[in-house]
Amino acid sequence: MRMVLAVLVNSFLIVSATTPLLAKANTVKITIKGTNFKTPIEISDPKILANFQVWTGPGTSSNEKQGFIIDWSQGPVREMSQVLRGHGVMFHGYQVSFHTGPNDQIAYVVYYSFSPGEEQGYVYVPGESDEWYGLNVRTVFRGVEGKLFRAWDAWERVARPLIEKAEHLEADPLTRERIIAALTHGSGSPEQLNPTYPALIAEGRGTV
Repeated sequence: MRMVLAVLVNSFLIVSATTPLLAKANTVKITIKGTNFKTPIEISDPKILANFQVWTGPGTSSNEKQGFIIDWSQGPVREMSQVLRGHGVMFHGYQVSFHTGPNDQIAYVVYYSFSPGEEQGYVYVPGESDEWYGLNVRTVFRGVEGKLFRAWDAWERVARPLIEKAEHLEADPLTRERIIAALTHGSGSPEQLNPTYPALIAEGRGTV
């Protein structure tokens, strides 16, 4: 009996050593990558990040109804296959990564999607067959992996305008180059060149 117990303890220690859990730490940066813009969007404002912490929602002690970037109160989307068909490739267009700790390491990754004209966006929590599943469950196992949820409206108000601006700017490279040149060489203000784009450039070219 003692020998069996010793084997079980040793096995547990080996597994624990090979799959270390990430220590709880505040989110220090969120990056958004998309297929329609080359430069990732970075969100590093502490006041904004305070609303979007990894260790909230299912699988945590707090278990808020609205937290992280998901409206957990509405539960998983039942018509997931229909939503995915409607969004198509665009669904995996926005990879949202949460960076934590002093080393700015990625601690959690989800996919965010929305369609123009729709008020409600969606967040997919990677499942077992997805790339980021292993990293995510080492950080926090929520028990809802592989499911689709409605995005939290607080996240929508922050992320969607940034994404739309980044895509708009990427779609018009000529104006983008003129604005960057003007800022670099002092040949004019963004407002004089094109009144549509100054907010994005002034805010740090997609950084908040």
